[in-house]
Order: sequence, then C-alpha cells, then structure tokens
Amino acid sequence: MTSTVDIANYALNSLGANNISSFEENSKPARLINQRFDSVRDSVFRAHPWNCLLRRAELAKESDSPPFGYANQFALPTNPYCLRVLEFSNGNLSYPQDNMFSNTGGPVFVIEGRKLLSDEGVAKIKYVARVTDPQEYDANLIDTLAAAIAFEVSYAITGSNTVKQMMAAEYSDKLKQAAFVDGTEGAPQRLEASEFIESRF
Repeated sequence: MTSTVDIANYALNSLGANNISSFEENSKPARLINQRFDSVRDSVFRAHPWNCLLRRAELAKESDSPPFGYANQFALPTNPYCLRVLEFSNGNLSYPQDNMFSNTGGPVFVIEGRKLLSDEGVAKIKYVARVTDPQEYDANLIDTLAAAIAFEVSYAITGSNTVKQMMAAEYSDKLKQAAFVDGTEGAPQRLEASEFIESRF
C-alpha cells in the first residue's frame, strides 16, 4: 500500500537520492520533503480535476450577507477541505467549470477567502478535495505527485538546473497523461495551466 513516504521516495529515487524512512528523520532529503510536501500536494491537486479527488456538497447558507455585490454567502467545505470548485448548481440549473455565468452575464458565484458568494439561494458544488490518504489516489496521481515533488526539491538535492528542467518536463508530461486518462473515464475535463509550474519559473 502506497504511503506519503513511498511517494517521497519515488521522487528522491528519480533524483538519484537515498530513500528516507520518515519525514521527521534527521537528513537533508527528509527535511526538504517535510517542508514542501503539503504545499506541493495541494498545488498538484488544484492543477487538474482528478477523478479520485472529486467530491460533491450542498453548502450551508450563512445568516450574514456580503456587504455588497451578492445576496448570499456560503462556507466552503472543510471535511474534506475544498481546494477548487469545478461545478456549481442552484438545485435546478448546473453551471460547468467553463461556463459559470448567470443570465445577466456576470459570474454566478465568486470565491472570496473561504466563502462562496452568489445571488442564488441554494449552492451545490462539485469540487477537488484535499484528500490526505494516499490509498485513495490513483496511479496517475501518485506518479504526478512524485514528479512534482522531484521538481520542487531537485535543485536543493542535485545543485543542477538541468536536472530541475528535466523534472519540470517530467511533471508536465505526467499531468498531460493524467488528463488523457481521466478524459476516457467520463466526460472530458478541461486541463488548466499549472500554477505550480508557472509560479516557479
């Protein structure tokens, strides 16, 4: 069964580094992984609508309204934690991720902090969840997450910009492969530009 340490070791092995036994051990690779794992994981999760991470929820409308702009506000899910909203429904009409506009032409909702703001009185969403148990990850997600971690720690481990560029290409390839596979499992999802890669060049 794959663990977070296994995923970290897949990344380290691709860089020619030794395995770690835990994130807390006193070694440079473990310290690097421990510092970066959670943020890299969340970035990878947000970069693609992974089928294995999708969840649905009906949000609770809060008693307080936004000061202006929208009539209602809803708290985003915390269990599991919502990382990215993909679809919105008011109970009758659903808005897919590439067409979330109301009849007036404005966004049917916006995300501000941990709130979803909308004029609709009902908010049902499909979202990418922060799933922390690797047992729920599919093989493509595991491979892509390992490639992203390898990219993130590559220079600190190897001191080579060439290796870093190779790891960036590997991560990009894994993400594209995952998009293709997910597309064959259901209705195709639009692949967004990866903020993880873009933010690091």
